[in-house]
Amino acid sequence: MKMIVIGAVAAGTSAAAKARRNTEDAEITIYEKDSYISYSGCGMPYFLGGEVEKAGELTPRDLAFFREKYNVEIKTQHEVLSIDPMKKAVLVKNLATGAAFSDSYDTLIFATGARAVIPPIPGREKKHVFTLRNINDMLAIRSFLEERKPKTAAIVGTGFIGLEMCESLMRLGLQVTLLEKLPQVTPGLDADMAIRVEEHLKKSGVAVRTGASIAEITEDCVLLTDGAVIPAELVLLSTGVRPNVELATAAGVLLGKTGAITVDTHMRTNLPDVYACGDCTEQFHAVTGQPVYRPLGSTANKTGRIAGDCATGGNLAYRGTLGTGIFRVLGLSVAQTGLSEREAREAGYDAVVCHNTKPDKPEYLGGKEMTIKAVADRASGRLLGAQIVGFDGVDKRIDVLATAISYGAKAEDLFYLDLAYAPPFATTKDPVLYTGMILENAIQGGRPLMTAQELLARQEAGEQVIVIDTRIPAQYEKAHVEGAISIPHAEIREAAESLNRDDVIVTYCNKGTTGNAAQNILINKGFRHVYNLSGGMNQYSMVRKAKDQAR
Repeated sequence: MKMIVIGAVAAGTSAAAKARRNTEDAEITIYEKDSYISYSGCGMPYFLGGEVEKAGELTPRDLAFFREKYNVEIKTQHEVLSIDPMKKAVLVKNLATGAAFSDSYDTLIFATGARAVIPPIPGREKKHVFTLRNINDMLAIRSFLEERKPKTAAIVGTGFIGLEMCESLMRLGLQVTLLEKLPQVTPGLDADMAIRVEEHLKKSGVAVRTGASIAEITEDCVLLTDGAVIPAELVLLSTGVRPNVELATAAGVLLGKTGAITVDTHMRTNLPDVYACGDCTEQFHAVTGQPVYRPLGSTANKTGRIAGDCATGGNLAYRGTLGTGIFRVLGLSVAQTGLSEREAREAGYDAVVCHNTKPDKPEYLGGKEMTIKAVADRASGRLLGAQIVGFDGVDKRIDVLATAISYGAKAEDLFYLDLAYAPPFATTKDPVLYTGMILENAIQGGRPLMTAQELLARQEAGEQVIVIDTRIPAQYEKAHVEGAISIPHAEIREAAESLNRDDVIVTYCNKGTTGNAAQNILINKGFRHVYNLSGGMNQYSMVRKAKDQAR
């Protein structure tokens, strides 16, 4: 059996390694047009920021490693120009010599990855404008930083790479401005969580411009269409990636709705004996089953392994993606998995949403608060997705939630998880358990929640909503929900006698716990339409601020 793999980064090398583990009879060749293979692309911002000392730490495996350990021949600087699926032949060009030659295959695997999207901005071709997609990009940025020693930088786009590079450039002492075309940073998050990231960025000294449209990039600044001039001796374009599919489509491989290669669960394309994996492929969402494009390193390795297995007679099958991701920006951890609230509603779910702010461990051992936004389906109770913004322990919680969603857990199941507890690591009731309790109360316990967005929308529509601030008067005087009346928790039982049991009532405190206690009292006294404000004043103030800024 003769196998050809096109692409030698995460997916391609994973495919070849798994194929070799399955059989010693295959002749395996990987063609890679770049000079670098099997590198840690996700580690590149940390090399540029100085946390990783040597570039070689991101490229630990060379050609000799794959030849000696796996008996896999990798030919770098070799570009596959075309494929003839009828003849099972490829035309390859040696980029070092310019010579072209043919090769044949029994099985072919596309692992051609993706490339950075470069928006059509005048000035994008200038030497101080970069993308960060591969090791060559990384080395070019590093060389520029060392030679030109820029003091200002503009980053266009606020996804994972953009914000990781923001941290790295700030670490080097540059003044950084983030430019985002959308009305919020971190487009993958819901707006009510993204505002927390934006607030942290601004407090950390980063200039943030949302709703920004770029007119031109000049030698030392970025000009916006509103006339603003952004100082930028270095510009990074971080506006997403596009799958490399041109070679595949020319050979007759079909694309999916997302514009990436469509494959079945065994990574097979529509062509006989032709597979595809990694960032060039379309995935399906593990919750909805619908096609999605989530180019992540973890997914590339997983799908590569499946492709290598199935191409050599195995039966591994892909189970879908949740798009689970996490990044760090200036000490803040930001994570997400599954469906956002926006995606859940677009998919037709009757979404129940909660915002839960709790410390990762006891405050007496330095615990810091994180906010978990969780989304569940009201009809089935199934957990659909989660987003977390915090400092410590975010990685642990998002992985627990991703695991729960993967196995179809209901929101109520979270409370019963037997999670590890000791004061250096967690609170007795972990934030994940609390999240389950809140959602269970809202779905099954007759303790509904109302989000800040919904409250504001009802008020703006002129609906009569009685909003009760259950905190102490001093906190109410300092700041409160617009239109709220002050009835401290200790006085709610007596005050209930003067309230109308048929009114729509929303109770709140700082984060939700006391608001829930007041809600319970009113419900037990026969009030029919009592909601607790999800996330309390803490969440409301964030949403209110974002709404005011949008105006």
